[in-house]
Amino acid sequence: MGVIGTLLLTTAIAGVAGTGLGGLIGALLQKDSKRAVSLLLSFAGGVMLSVVCFDLVTEAIETNAGIFTVIGAIAIGVAVTYLLNYWIDRKTEPELPHIDENHPKTADDLDELIHSDHLKHHYAKKDDKLSLFVAGIVMACAIALHNVPEGMTIGASYASNDGVMGSAALILAVLIGLHNIPEGMAVSVPLISGGMGKVKAVLITAASGIPTVLGALLGYVLGEIGPLGLTLSLGFASGAMLYVVFGEILPQSILMYHSKAPAFSAIVGILVGIFIIFV
Repeated sequence: MGVIGTLLLTTAIAGVAGTGLGGLIGALLQKDSKRAVSLLLSFAGGVMLSVVCFDLVTEAIETNAGIFTVIGAIAIGVAVTYLLNYWIDRKTEPELPHIDENHPKTADDLDELIHSDHLKHHYAKKDDKLSLFVAGIVMACAIALHNVPEGMTIGASYASNDGVMGSAALILAVLIGLHNIPEGMAVSVPLISGGMGKVKAVLITAASGIPTVLGALLGYVLGEIGPLGLTLSLGFASGAMLYVVFGEILPQSILMYHSKAPAFSAIVGILVGIFIIFV
């Protein structure tokens, strides 16, 4: 199998299969242990944070493209991911009756964070199929958004290792796959509860992992351009992943389990990540 084939297979397993497996589990059980899922999410977020800060960013700096180039690429990655999430929020908020001028600016409920409340509202209103389809696409897009930068981290790490699936890329692929399992459960359960068929819900959930593959290709192609391209790829992917960890994964884990445990789980994940990278 060639370089691109290996990359596509790895990210497909991490993204599509991981999310789809979570959707299948959610469809079969229609319940989950929020405590266990929360701790798994925060742990994965901690390991991802270590890989980004102590591996990807370090490699970006070592390309000698300049520290300001690295910082700029990271900032752009954060900004682009934030703006995409902000756009989705602005599109869904006006349609939900509980969103008003007194509502918190940040999500205070898990369903709100993953936008499943948007889809359930359309089901409750018994809207036509087109409205339900649009609502489903919006929710799937919201979930899929951070799969692009997740994939980019794998592709960028792959490119930085001269087209060889190194330990960092493999670690990221495994972590992203694990992270996508509970996320897939979080997507399929409200879809099924809202009246959607189990098979259709699992397929939509799995499809939300496809952007992981696209992100990996983008990160790899950009990284293969040259030192500057590699710097931009690593920096952008790192910035995007930083936003995903702090803006999506950790808030989601805390909303699922209101305690200090997710914080300690994330810290353990950071320490495990350091151990994996440097030992």
